[in-house]
Amino acid sequence: MASSPPRPTHPGEAFGGTLRHAHWWQRPWVRYGALITLLALSGLVILALVREQTGTRGFLVGLGLAVLPVPLLLAAFRWLDRVEPGPWRNLLFSFAWGACAAALIAIVANSFATQWIATATADPAGADTLGATVIAPVVEESAKAAAVLLVFLFRRRDFTGILDGVVIAGVTATGFAFTENILYLGTAFGTDQLTGDSGMASVTAATFFVRIVMSPFAHPLFTVLTGIGFGIAALSTERQRIRRVLLPLGGLLLAMGMHALWNGSSTLGQYGFFAVYAAFMVPTFGLLTWLVVWTRQRELRTVRAELPAYAVAGWLTPAEPFALGSMRARRIARQYARRYGGRPAARAVAQYEASATSLAFLRHRGRRGRAGTDFVTRERELLLELWHRRGAARPALEHAARVTAPAVPVVAAPWPVHGAQGYPPRGYPPSGHLPYGHPYPAYDTNTYRP
Repeated sequence: MASSPPRPTHPGEAFGGTLRHAHWWQRPWVRYGALITLLALSGLVILALVREQTGTRGFLVGLGLAVLPVPLLLAAFRWLDRVEPGPWRNLLFSFAWGACAAALIAIVANSFATQWIATATADPAGADTLGATVIAPVVEESAKAAAVLLVFLFRRRDFTGILDGVVIAGVTATGFAFTENILYLGTAFGTDQLTGDSGMASVTAATFFVRIVMSPFAHPLFTVLTGIGFGIAALSTERQRIRRVLLPLGGLLLAMGMHALWNGSSTLGQYGFFAVYAAFMVPTFGLLTWLVVWTRQRELRTVRAELPAYAVAGWLTPAEPFALGSMRARRIARQYARRYGGRPAARAVAQYEASATSLAFLRHRGRRGRAGTDFVTRERELLLELWHRRGAARPALEHAARVTAPAVPVVAAPWPVHGAQGYPPRGYPPSGHLPYGHPYPAYDTNTYRP
């Protein structure tokens, strides 16, 4: 009977099994309850404000049109996050913060600042221009960056690199743009109702073309710059405090500058919008797309480079590092597990893949001196998660590794081959076992506990 890898000490045992009691306001359910209440109240207030400005019909039209790009944007950011998927609760919080809290802060602060400037200068037109090009970028990007900061501070284990910053920032900005588009499209529809315009020449059609067709990625593009700053800061050591502060601040300033340039394009003449769009927005979008895809491939290379150490120690099989470092092999493993074990098996394989990826990144940070003080505790937790799910994950990953392994050319041996007509000699494979392992074992959903 094969001996199993040594069971690591449970994290609670590392501190003598005693945990310090937290105050009532430090308990998770209190913090989650307060956060949910804050977001719910912000949502109700922003709903009332938008409906007041657009009317009921305008709100419904704006809602129906503004929701169109949301699934595509969320799917794109979720695709980027497939290497080490973050918890859904982080994405839900980010979207809700952008759509509710950040949008409410922006509407109230922008309106107050614009009215104050108009009163002080007695120039309403100039106040609107100044508010759009200076006040709005600062307020809106700061409000959206607050969500990234909160995840960075309080969900630090889930925020480990550039892609995490990109995903959190992009989802937050998607929620913000969703609410803002409802307001703009609903207001445009109300204008058309007053003037009697309809069809392609209407204000609603023009607003839809600019905000939904041409630039649905505008707000995510701005805020992703802030997310990249936080992501690079997450790769820094705890002793590099100045760098951990300056990098997010630099990303935020870049986001504000890009946002101000975009809003100010309307003041550059008839073709100012198209000039800024072609000269700045499209190249920046292309550059950031290349950066995040390159970072995604780099993370996969990190997985393939770091996990063999755990295979040598016996925690993983030799084929797993290769399979876990390939998105195609991961997908094949989940499909294989689902075919033979159903959804529980596929879910176990997905969780196994996520834990193994987190383990690889943790080891990578540890080798570079960037891991925190909880490195040993976190490593034990991840190893335990892998060990508990190995029964469902290992056969599926070994199958995926065989399917996706590069073909090896076979060359005829220069010496005589024993056996009739070149077949393997008698007795091969030994004891009737196949050289590539065993079939996927019977999967009992009654005994398996993910």
